[in-house]
Amino acid sequence: MEYRLPEFDDWETAQPHAMWAEARGHCPVVSVEPQPWEETGSFHVLGHDDVGVVLRDPRTFSSTINGDFMGPFMGDLILALDGEEHRDYRNLVAPAFRRSNLDRWRTELIEPIVGRLLGAVQPVGRADLVADFTVHYPVQVICGIVGVPLEDHEQFTTWAEQINFGPLDPEAGMAASAAMAEYLAPLVEARRSAPTGDLLSELVNAEVDGERLSEERLYGFLRLLLPAGAETTYRALGSALVALLTLPHVRERVEADRSLIPRLVEETLRWETSITMVMRRTTVDTELAGCPIPAGSPVTVLSGSAGRDPGRWPDPDDFDLDREAGAHFGFGGGPHLCLGMHLARLEMEVGVAAVLDMLPGVRLDGDAPAPEVSGYAFRGPAALPVVFDAHPRRGDATVSNG
Repeated sequence: MEYRLPEFDDWETAQPHAMWAEARGHCPVVSVEPQPWEETGSFHVLGHDDVGVVLRDPRTFSSTINGDFMGPFMGDLILALDGEEHRDYRNLVAPAFRRSNLDRWRTELIEPIVGRLLGAVQPVGRADLVADFTVHYPVQVICGIVGVPLEDHEQFTTWAEQINFGPLDPEAGMAASAAMAEYLAPLVEARRSAPTGDLLSELVNAEVDGERLSEERLYGFLRLLLPAGAETTYRALGSALVALLTLPHVRERVEADRSLIPRLVEETLRWETSITMVMRRTTVDTELAGCPIPAGSPVTVLSGSAGRDPGRWPDPDDFDLDREAGAHFGFGGGPHLCLGMHLARLEMEVGVAAVLDMLPGVRLDGDAPAPEVSGYAFRGPAALPVVFDAHPRRGDATVSNG
């Protein structure tokens, strides 16, 4: 069979699930010709169990390749570290994402931001839930958590996209990286002398065994956090809303029982993983699913394919609210399991509930093209036009428990 990546210009519109399914049917590990950002060919891992093996074995499958791949745009980042060095770095930043912060973030940031965004369209009776809501929501939340003025969130959205696609458009990625660092520098200095209680203050002053984050690692983490905290969650929430509004059996059950919203979120993360691929490099000659992989080989872990593996999930293309939750790789796995996964889940749950609560009768706009989830490396809907019963603005959002 022919297995090839789409051209860069098609990455936002690509539909790779059929190709992944055919490839999995031949072998869960395939060899791929070199890409524009690679010097050699690579191996793509498509099967659920094999993806888990790679993510949970950092000694054989190293993350250091991410320094080559994303380092030029993000700097010295946690995603490119292994072993003790990774644990020490993670121990410095992990306390900022403790669960005890979630209730405060929900009350002070998440619900007010959702309320403002959806409140703005309530009197209109129609909206594009991507352009008017999801693309603004998580980036405003992460800006508020970090301590970046909310009015600058659109600039951070642009920088996030350019940094994430840096390997494919290096000039734009480098420019965005430099601009973000220049913007953040005075904020960092201000928090050193006068902490304000935001996440940036915690990161600047974090200390483990007398060690603090180096300047380069601080900026590397911020360059990772702002794009990751915005780009991935807005796409995942968009996919959840597509499922809610296009699948009648899902809509009917969730409207009748709001306690199913967390299940909707988990099934979305399996069904349409917002980041479909992560990179590793083999440190030794190894074998995966019967496929020999030489030492030093780039390995692309396709978590988006793993979520549709029929060897792990019965009827994997179906959206099933009763499916086993939490066994997907929507937040990665192993030592690099996403630090912000509890925040992302909360944002998605609040967002879905608010759309149902604040936009009564919300339904697809019959005069607009049907929405679809698309993309190769990052997946989500480009647009989600809806209509609903217009009414005066009601204020902030809350999650209903049915």
